[in-house]
Amino acid sequence: MDHNNQDKSEFTYTYSAREQAELKRIREKYAAPTVAEDKMAHLRKLDASVTNTAQAVALAFGVIGTLILGLGMSLIMTDFADFLGLGETMSMVIGISVGIVGGILASLAYPIYNAIVKAKRKKLAPEIIRLTDELMK
Repeated sequence: MDHNNQDKSEFTYTYSAREQAELKRIREKYAAPTVAEDKMAHLRKLDASVTNTAQAVALAFGVIGTLILGLGMSLIMTDFADFLGLGETMSMVIGISVGIVGGILASLAYPIYNAIVKAKRKKLAPEIIRLTDELMK
């Protein structure tokens, strides 16, 4: 009887396709990222930064403009002017002026968004082109 061959029997189990996919997802969480994955993540981050900044600034302009427009409307349409001690004619003039300023600010939100996106794309284009060239090789 050969004792060396007796202990070499092994048990193997094959996981289903669904379990294999789950194993792969779990393994990817703990495996060190490759250079290509790092570059791809950096490329995604750069691309997202173009619109994220523009959205934040445009949203701020839109919200502030809308609030100022609402203040102007309140001066005209409610008794808020009496609370401030303004006469009816004065509240109308101030309300219209404030409302126009608010409307202009709110309407500038989209052109500001486009201008920021265009400027950020121009600034980041060389880096994004370089990264995409490296990843497509």
